[in-house]
Amino acid sequence: MAYKLTNLRYQQLARDPEKMLENLNQDLELKISVGIWYFTPGGGRFHDRFVPEASIEERIEMAAGMAPLGITGIEAHYPDEVNETNAHLYKQLEEEAGIRLVAVPFSHFFDRMFEFGSLSNPDAGIRERATEIAVGGLRLVEELGADMAISWPGMDGYRYLHGKPFMHMWDLFESAVAQAMDEVPGVRIAIEPKPYEPAANNIYRTTAEGILAAQRIEKKLADPKNRRILDEGHSLVGLNPEVGHVKMGFEMLPAAFSMVAMEGRLAHTHWNSQPDGNYDQDNNVGVVNVQETESLLYSLWAIGYREYFGIDINPENIPVHKAVELNIRAVERMKERVSRLPHERILDCHLHPEEHRGELEEILIENW
Repeated sequence: MAYKLTNLRYQQLARDPEKMLENLNQDLELKISVGIWYFTPGGGRFHDRFVPEASIEERIEMAAGMAPLGITGIEAHYPDEVNETNAHLYKQLEEEAGIRLVAVPFSHFFDRMFEFGSLSNPDAGIRERATEIAVGGLRLVEELGADMAISWPGMDGYRYLHGKPFMHMWDLFESAVAQAMDEVPGVRIAIEPKPYEPAANNIYRTTAEGILAAQRIEKKLADPKNRRILDEGHSLVGLNPEVGHVKMGFEMLPAAFSMVAMEGRLAHTHWNSQPDGNYDQDNNVGVVNVQETESLLYSLWAIGYREYFGIDINPENIPVHKAVELNIRAVERMKERVSRLPHERILDCHLHPEEHRGELEEILIENW
């Protein structure tokens, strides 16, 4: 399947409340993807793995078994989980089960060579290797017709503050991303911000920092095809905000995701649940911060969101098939509850609060 850049410009139209209401009166399609990395979760810092490790072939077979649940997308890291030698397995998965590869995150964090970062590493040789991985991942996205590559810079960042050359760090990373994108023009990358873990402070801690990075990277792009796409108003550097990462940074879910959509950069989303702050838990959807997560789905519906809902969990104690089933059920239940809300009344409460004192509270209480 040939690569086709997804048009995200529709997201910006939801700045108009009338457009929001129009979107809410239409159906929200729940396109669900899963990440092959958590099919047999590995051990953690303090414990060994609880389930036997499975090969990529075995995991793809597990994914095929999820098709009846409504799964239509899968995500895999390049080159650790998807690469040139096993790409045919993902093509086969799409042909036989209707589950296509939708996102390719870069393997820029696990290998020991990335101890001091990947694309921002002070060692030019390691940055070069990290850039090669980015180029390879982008080429695979193009070849397999995935929607985007994803950059989660888990090991890029800083521990200590005194004398840290912050602007140099950001410039190294963003120049490398732009270099890779100019080598494979026309293919989108989505940045996934995170406050911390595994780096003490990740390079882009907040949603706003991710947006600023996306803007700076696009300014560095030089390939004529990339410049033409940008001139047409498309984003080439989007974001993949994750519920857990956003809550680790004490951000509000619907506001953070809407801020990304306002720029037409909401390329993908990752779903789980997480308390404010704390370590990255990757709990099942709907277990923690249920109401706020539901309000996020409400906001995406108002945006007219058409991209994937990526389930990103760590089912250490639950069979992965069961865990995925529960997460889908949770998102579907949230959609059912939101569909019953009186959208026009709620929007009017926000636009004319002086005329609807206590009405929004009453609506929420009645419909919970």
